Amino acid sequence: MKLFMLKSLGIAALMFISVLAGMQLANDGIHRMKGYNDPNFQKAVTINDKGNDLHASVMGNQITSHDIETKKKKLEEMNAFNLFSSMGKKMSEGISGASKKLVESISK
Repeated sequence: MKLFMLKSLGIAALMFISVLAGMQLANDGIHRMKGYNDPNFQKAVTINDKGNDLHASVMGNQITSHDIETKKKKLEEMNAFNLFSSMGKKMSEGISGASKKLVESISK
């Protein structure tokens, strides 16, 4: 059993290291394929921390708290109706009520 666990952990560690190495090789291949160093080639998500200021950008677009607040207000104004959410709520209420009645009938 100990030998099996040791082999399993060894294989898992080897696979993890292989994935990391593959990601690094893919990144290097992308840079070589372009053929030049592009300063506009940026990461998907960048976070700049300058003292008290924290700036984040996703795919080159700046994200601010004002954007998030306006999106939140827009979603609240839409009052979107989700059929599955309402069905789930009704189903959970029904199951809770049925189980409560079952417990009450058993306990009497």
